[in-house]
Amino acid sequence: MLLLTALLFPGLLSTASVIRHEDHSHTTAERLPSTWYHDSDHPVNALFKRAPTTDGITYAEVGSPAWSAAYPESTPDSSAMPAEWLAALNAAVAAGTIPDIPPSTNVPNENPTYPSGYDPNGAVCSATYKCKTPGTIWDAPDDYIGIGFDDGPQPATDALLAFLQDNEQSATHFMIGVNIISYPNEFQAAFDMGHAVCVHTYTHPYMTTLSNEDVVAQLGWTAELIHNSTGGRVPKFWRPPFGDTDIRVTAIAKEVFGLTTIIWNQDTEDWSLTTGGTTAQAINTSMTEWLTGPKSPGLIILEHELSNQSVAAFMAAYPVMKANNWNTTSVALIVQGTTAYQNAASGLDAVTPMGILASNSSSTGSLSVCGSSVAPHSTATKSGQTGSSTGSATTSAPSTSTTPNSALSTSWTAGSAALLCLVASFMLHA
Repeated sequence: MLLLTALLFPGLLSTASVIRHEDHSHTTAERLPSTWYHDSDHPVNALFKRAPTTDGITYAEVGSPAWSAAYPESTPDSSAMPAEWLAALNAAVAAGTIPDIPPSTNVPNENPTYPSGYDPNGAVCSATYKCKTPGTIWDAPDDYIGIGFDDGPQPATDALLAFLQDNEQSATHFMIGVNIISYPNEFQAAFDMGHAVCVHTYTHPYMTTLSNEDVVAQLGWTAELIHNSTGGRVPKFWRPPFGDTDIRVTAIAKEVFGLTTIIWNQDTEDWSLTTGGTTAQAINTSMTEWLTGPKSPGLIILEHELSNQSVAAFMAAYPVMKANNWNTTSVALIVQGTTAYQNAASGLDAVTPMGILASNSSSTGSLSVCGSSVAPHSTATKSGQTGSSTGSATTSAPSTSTTPNSALSTSWTAGSAALLCLVASFMLHA
């Protein structure tokens, strides 16, 4: 009843009225305010230059017609995607790092189904069926809650960002490509506040129903949109819509784009608050159980910035998280180190040109990428272009073992070449 009270009358909740799971404190490292440093024209910058916070390329201004015109208006056509992306996929397939699993079929509100002989809990390893592919993130470290929101940006994002700022709380936003185009101001605000921006596909499809090429298009256009709208940052994580991924889709995300998959271990179903699928009472019951229960493993709760109701549900639950001494941190910052991007620690830190991946090249001093020879440490350029609390703890091992996944190996035979190819295409298509 406590959380229900918070949902209906948030001002009445007091710390003393919340059941504490553990009576000891935690220290949560929060990021510094975005204005902690001097402006670029301050005299001190002549003595101590700050590292560049972009990749040196000037991109079209977020929200401008030139910016939005560069991206699909709806479901991307994989036959029209950049040739570099297709070459990267083909290289990964040829190297044997993409499992030969057929796409699923899907009826809305039902689990995906696969052809006879393909077990979703076996070689297919479908996340919908709770099969955990090695390398996929399901759990937070003990004592942590990974804060993250799906389906943004939306009009409700404004209220969410204001709440996060008031509470000095970092978060991860798994954003949909077409929503970024539709709500550029909300996108820009989330990024400028230092929150992690990650991939939630371009149009929110069931990913296992797609061909390899369509998977690449959904991920690639979203990753490029984020890259070109954040000063050249390459996202490090993605979350599949509906949690629908399998060993094939997960491998494509990792091998072609370097994306690690984040799922969840608890689901509020808050997305259905506006359709009658769940209620504040149901969310109260679930949240009270999770937040006052065991802290091992830590929690990754599926939540959405989809509506005012879903945002309000998070706002009501947040003080209960704190009262029960959970460490609350952006979910992208509590897994695999402390970076949300592959080439920058955050939205405020220096951006490293991704061309350094070519250092893992052959002894000849060059690497063949997308049909071209690229020298180590080279950086793609585009001349004459105009326009505009961390935790180092790693997640616990998955509780469900699966068949060994050679598709997610760390081989540089195709994976690094594909990623370098991708980043080069980001720069060339900016």
